[in-house]
Amino acid sequence: MSTKDAITNKLREAFSPESLDVTDESHLHEGHAGHRPGGETHFRVYIVSPAFQGKSRIERHRMINATLAGELAGSVHALAIKAQAPGEADG
Repeated sequence: MSTKDAITNKLREAFSPESLDVTDESHLHEGHAGHRPGGETHFRVYIVSPAFQGKSRIERHRMINATLAGELAGSVHALAIKAQAPGEADG
């Protein structure tokens, strides 16, 4: 299973999102810290879930980081997060 698939599966299981997009942006970081041949080091997550209702931006990021602790301690060097509750999503 790819790192992208593992991230997607864990976020779906933990947050039952209404919307989820996980993008591997490793190719944009060639030559930078943390990049490895083959990619799967830099990701961007857009997620909309009721689990984030009433939570601050920092709380939401902590929830996601805790869910993905294994990946962040291993192969993932960077994770950009945009986490929203339903109704907050940009049009």
